Amino acid sequence: MAMKYLYICLLGMLLLFVACTGKFRDFNTDLSGITDEDLIIDDNGYGIRLGIIQQGIYFNYDYGKGKNWPFQLTQNLNADMFCGYMHDAKPLNGGSHNSDYNLQDGWNSAMWTQTYSYIFPQIYQSENATRNVHSALFGITKILKVEVMHRVTDYYGPIIYKHFADAQSHYRPDTQKDVYYEFFNELDSAVCALTNYIEEKPESVEFTRFDILMDGKYTSWIKFANSLRMRLAMRLAAVDPGKARSEFLKGLENVYGVFEADAEKVAVSTKSGYTNPLGEINRVWNEAYMGAAMESILKGYDDPRLEIYFEPCTDEKNKGKFRGIRQGTCFAHSRYSGLSKLSWNQSTDAPLMTSSEVWFLRAEAALRGWTLEDEETCYHNGVENSFRQYGIYQMGDYLTIERKASDFVDAFDSDNDIKARCKVSPQWNPQDDKETKLEKIITQKWIAMFPEGCEAWAEQRRTGYPRLFPVRFNHSKNGCVDTEIMIRRLNFPGTLQTENWEQYFALVKALGADDNAGSRLWWDTGNNNLE
Repeated sequence: MAMKYLYICLLGMLLLFVACTGKFRDFNTDLSGITDEDLIIDDNGYGIRLGIIQQGIYFNYDYGKGKNWPFQLTQNLNADMFCGYMHDAKPLNGGSHNSDYNLQDGWNSAMWTQTYSYIFPQIYQSENATRNVHSALFGITKILKVEVMHRVTDYYGPIIYKHFADAQSHYRPDTQKDVYYEFFNELDSAVCALTNYIEEKPESVEFTRFDILMDGKYTSWIKFANSLRMRLAMRLAAVDPGKARSEFLKGLENVYGVFEADAEKVAVSTKSGYTNPLGEINRVWNEAYMGAAMESILKGYDDPRLEIYFEPCTDEKNKGKFRGIRQGTCFAHSRYSGLSKLSWNQSTDAPLMTSSEVWFLRAEAALRGWTLEDEETCYHNGVENSFRQYGIYQMGDYLTIERKASDFVDAFDSDNDIKARCKVSPQWNPQDDKETKLEKIITQKWIAMFPEGCEAWAEQRRTGYPRLFPVRFNHSKNGCVDTEIMIRRLNFPGTLQTENWEQYFALVKALGADDNAGSRLWWDTGNNNLE
């Protein structure tokens, strides 16, 4: 029982800044619902925690309050929409909400609240439990920590990271630069721990039964760490190019490699009981539809992935066609409910990283002169891997014929019509300038990463690509979001201002800007710095 009370006390201390109250000290119970009995049955102690963390990336494990809605608030009504992938067909909040930048604090707080209430405490416990007794699981914990928390900092900017559970330091927040630098340190620790373990126990597969992201092989987790390092390094390309290049090469040149083959990916598997929350929102709630940018680009490109990602319309007027919804139109009706829903269902694995993304990262690195690889070859590999991922093995003339995005024509209201913003085709032209080449690379990466909106939104903000449609109506508070520049981040949870002012003030100071959705993050420079 002493262990249980110690565990509860630790979690109570860890939950200092949960957004639902703003006061972490108010919590003295384990919100994840884990019991001592759960931890000792069949040597489940390590696996249960790591299972919660893996599912917690998309926050879809049953912690006693239901599933799916946390994901909808955490990601689907934010990043999935802001990146241009999706839109809800229902007139939520009377039609004015995050879509038109009338931001809802209850939605925007979800990433912060859910992660710090349920997931980061498990990461902290797993680090402490494995550090000195199981280096491989310690390494996996570190990789998962970076995967979970880079999504949080890419929403808000500064976060509490290095001083999580550190009362003596008053849970001091870190600037985003410090957080990113610490991510690279964490990945160093992870790769070192896993490498040493593999050398000691090359045949070990004890994590396989707990692994719901990959194949249970520790070598695969090193590949994930290397590929993740490249993703995060590229995020710094414009703001900190020296650090970006060195970290990128460290990942690319590691002896265990990176994701290259089309089958290599990281995805939350549904084979062991996990259900994809996006599938539930799409199939049961009827609240996930194609975004206007997706329609414009995929239809204009005559892209075969259109019919894989989405379903034809079901209403009589548009039946059999593929039609999307433009963000920020403030509709207060349900006419869009017959337009194109996603093809995703509850049993579809939830992707986090694919080999096609890694090839596009390599293409951009070559474009920037970081490597001697051929940028066109890397670009083609990225497109081809994405096609093969969905069983498309014949490229046809996709990469050789000049095709452009199509204008968006609203299914019901011509006032929402808008000319195509994306000006590049899939065809690679070696004579193009660097900015045009970058736009092609990122536009194809954006298509390939679907439906992972968190990464798509981050990369769209970093590069400005693909060129998305602006909102028709902008109802941001005091006009803090520029219609053309678009939303740049989410506000810190509102309850922090009223119930934990010191914490809130420290976060805003670390941000170095006003706490509004128009303020840029550290890596978001507005200039791709290609020269």
